[in-house]
Amino acid sequence: MSTLVVGPTNETMLIDSGDFRTDGEYVLQYLKHHNISRIDHFVVTHADADHIGGNAAIIDYYETEGDGIGAIYDPGIAASTQTYEAYLDAVEQHDVTLYETREGDPLPFEGVSVDVLGPPEPYLDNRDRNENSIVLALSYGETRFLFTGDAEADQEQYLVDTYDTALSATVLKAGHHGSGSSTGAALLDAVGPKAVVISSANDSQYGHPHEEVLQHLADRSIPAYWTATHGNIVLASDGAQVTVETQQAAPTDPLSIRDGTPIEPGATDPVAPRATINSDINSSQATAVATDGGTETARTDDTLVLEDVHADAAGDDRENLNDEYVVFRNAGDDTLDLSGWTVTDAADHTYTVPDGVTLAPNATMTLHTGSGADTDSDLYWGAGSPIWNNGGDTVIVTTADGEEVLSEEYA
Repeated sequence: MSTLVVGPTNETMLIDSGDFRTDGEYVLQYLKHHNISRIDHFVVTHADADHIGGNAAIIDYYETEGDGIGAIYDPGIAASTQTYEAYLDAVEQHDVTLYETREGDPLPFEGVSVDVLGPPEPYLDNRDRNENSIVLALSYGETRFLFTGDAEADQEQYLVDTYDTALSATVLKAGHHGSGSSTGAALLDAVGPKAVVISSANDSQYGHPHEEVLQHLADRSIPAYWTATHGNIVLASDGAQVTVETQQAAPTDPLSIRDGTPIEPGATDPVAPRATINSDINSSQATAVATDGGTETARTDDTLVLEDVHADAAGDDRENLNDEYVVFRNAGDDTLDLSGWTVTDAADHTYTVPDGVTLAPNATMTLHTGSGADTDSDLYWGAGSPIWNNGGDTVIVTTADGEEVLSEEYA
């Protein structure tokens, strides 16, 4: 299984790389066919061979024939397999940046809000790989997509206990290929998806998707799209609606999906529109805020949104000031003129936005602590020492007229 995400500015994220038996062949074929020249973010949900089978091949290809891989995000739990060793060898050979990624860690993706909801600290279930999959929620406008990797009952329960209805999403990718150990009733009730995507083979040796999962979906009248019969599934969001395109028309009634005609993996048939999903997710409903002491991702229902706080720069904070930053997003429909607006912390350190700086709808602006040349998407405070406390602080934004438009604490 593998998922490609292309953001509004053509930034890319690849989630997993498929089964080891195909060595990334179908994934690379798809990426090349769609002229994906660079992978900005490569998310490895966990180290099982059916999720990292193409890692080494994809790293080799993009580092030698493409425009590289920006960074790899991995939950940090090893596997004793040749596939995993080949993946790490490729990372080392090409010196690709590799982040151990846990709940609350930043994953900046231009124009898209990304919440990392798992795995938690400490790991669950004695470091079980499935139960410590990276869990991502991607929000664009009023639409949201939830990816849970191979999370099973325990991590799903952790997510429900921690986030509850803040897990709300327009589309859910079924956990663990539709296994009965995942996509449980409690998770579905918290997420309330308008559609579920199931990624597994028609002749899965494990019988995926399992009947209990399909029954859970049927009980809630949630349409299901299955890669085995629909082929490639393309979800396109305009911020308000999600259009669904698939290679092949097939049943979406969960109890009838096996009646569809199987499609071969790697098939190159074009996709065609099948459905349009109206989203009723809103920014306050979709805010993922830990309720049990986890990291809070600050949000506001006003037009200016605090998208990310990266307070803990890599290495010595004082020597890497530009890796300390805050990210803002314009969640409104109109361009914001930020001229003269101020950004302040709890200790009254204050930065004033230069005249002429604007922020288009759904665009982001990153304010770095250190020095540099301002651009349309990056501003530089020019401070000589860190501003944002690693252990928690408050981000306050005030307009040139003195109106406070944002005040958010982070832990």
